Amino acid sequence: MFDLVADVDKYPQFLPLCEGLAIRSRKERDGKVLLVADMTVGYKAIRETFTTQVLLNKAERVIDVKYIDGPFKYLDNRWRFEDTPSGSNVHFFIDYEFKSRILGALMGSMFDRAFRMFTEAFETRAGKIYS
Repeated sequence: MFDLVADVDKYPQFLPLCEGLAIRSRKERDGKVLLVADMTVGYKAIRETFTTQVLLNKAERVIDVKYIDGPFKYLDNRWRFEDTPSGSNVHFFIDYEFKSRILGALMGSMFDRAFRMFTEAFETRAGKIYS
């Protein structure tokens, strides 16, 4: 599951509302990969692009996402993976606030639904790839 989530280049292929993802930079050091990426999400006529720094730490099975720029006041995101006898437990944390109250009112509830849809999309993709 770590590898599936870490493969951010593929997000536009299966994540709802993800219209594009561009990797600005990729650095590897001490078994960790540091990415800077732009992700564009869209819903109806609204399109927003935001930039994050993504630290992929496969040894510790952790992905940390640090917000750099875009429509948010802040965005905190962390993935943690635990192997189990029957597969994986995935712990996902996200907290965010939009800079604009208007944008927050327009997109806030949609983003909450989108994150639930993201969970289902990752599970579906895992089923297709690893079944």
